[in-house]
Amino acid sequence: MLHLLSATELAQRLRTRQVSAVEVLHDHLTQIERTNPQVNAIVTLVADAALAQAQAADDALARGETLGALHGLPVAHKDTTLTKGIRTTFGSPLFRDHIPDQNSLIVERMQQAGAITLGKTNTPEFGAGSQTFNPVFGATHNPYDLTKTCGGSSGGAAVALACGMIALADGSDMGGSLRNPAGYCNVIGFRPSPGRVPIWPNENNNWQSLSVEGPMARNTQDVALLLSAIAGPDDRVPNSIGDPGSIFTRSLNREFKGVRVAWSPTLGGLQVDPRTLAVLESQRSIFEQLGCNVEEATPDFSGADEAFKTLRAWSFAMSMADNLAQHRDQLKDTIIWNTEAGLKLSGTDVALAFKQITQLFARMYAFMQKYEYIICPVSQIPPFDINQPYVTEINGEQQLTYIDWMRSCYYISATGHPAISVPGGFTSEGLPVGIQIVGRYRDEMAVLQLAHAFEQATGWGQQRPSVAK
Repeated sequence: MLHLLSATELAQRLRTRQVSAVEVLHDHLTQIERTNPQVNAIVTLVADAALAQAQAADDALARGETLGALHGLPVAHKDTTLTKGIRTTFGSPLFRDHIPDQNSLIVERMQQAGAITLGKTNTPEFGAGSQTFNPVFGATHNPYDLTKTCGGSSGGAAVALACGMIALADGSDMGGSLRNPAGYCNVIGFRPSPGRVPIWPNENNNWQSLSVEGPMARNTQDVALLLSAIAGPDDRVPNSIGDPGSIFTRSLNREFKGVRVAWSPTLGGLQVDPRTLAVLESQRSIFEQLGCNVEEATPDFSGADEAFKTLRAWSFAMSMADNLAQHRDQLKDTIIWNTEAGLKLSGTDVALAFKQITQLFARMYAFMQKYEYIICPVSQIPPFDINQPYVTEINGEQQLTYIDWMRSCYYISATGHPAISVPGGFTSEGLPVGIQIVGRYRDEMAVLQLAHAFEQATGWGQQRPSVAK
């Protein structure tokens, strides 16, 4: 049962030759064969190439070569992430047979650290929306209830992790795409500060972007392990942060006595499903037992909704305008809507959004001088029917667009602060609920430390879905 070990434990066994990379890969491939048909998480599998990589990893160890942090660990990459020689469809019929001739930087760094690429994970069309389905591969099912969504857009990654098909995964996040599926699948998804994990290539906007790439895993220590390999500066990416990834090899253990935490179950008045609130409130005492001073408080999110939607639409106009003009009939309706909204924007609209987001950051920064953390829900509603494209109402309040129901994530995205989704418990129906821990700007280590302490105190993340057993 190597596939259910943590990545950190597997890495240690590989280094000490208790197991070989080939053995580890065979075990994961067997789990994929057994489990993937039920959930549809991995959509492209390159088993032969992965086995060759695994054998090469074992040979390198035998020769006494220096090993990377991810030596021999099986991974899969999100199907919006470029993988050289491996099909990358973006979940779109337009790219059904697309094979890139280069890797994204995050893939390059994982492979340089010794990870074994075994395939690609499912995503909604062009990563748009927090429900993983597309016309190329269909829908990915929640492993805790196959009739429910796994969230998105890094949904295939979250499910593959929850089911033990891979040891680690990458994902991306504009409005919650690392955090939402992690919360829905009882794993960890970490949205780092912009620039912590540089994005390359990125033709649209490498100076200021709402989108980030980041790590996903089954526990916080594994997230730190992956972050140590993928973080660090790149001279081609102007907003990349100068700290080396090695800072994330430090201990996650920390004392929290007297640390001030802002408890914000609705982020200032958002509609949140009572089932989600019940799980969140049941965990407040855990943070208090850790020594935190937990107080009801919320930053001023004025302008966050308008600014996020404007800048999101602007990014769609930059990336999707040509596809809209040439292949409108092959795009889903929400992408058409979001792209057209972006094309209607004026320079004044975009300038106002940047002004709003700048003011929001200043207020958030000031708030976080008083509080080291904000704790809030990841998603405003538990996993919903897999046949429903997106949430249309919460507590009787209509959600006017396909992203409105994810305000609890994208308000945080708009601030630029790091945030993690950590398993927080289950509803009475047995559906996972993620707790979102938000930290100070560029202080990813502190976020990992509190998530680790909560994880150790509760053990929620150790529960695996029945389909994985």
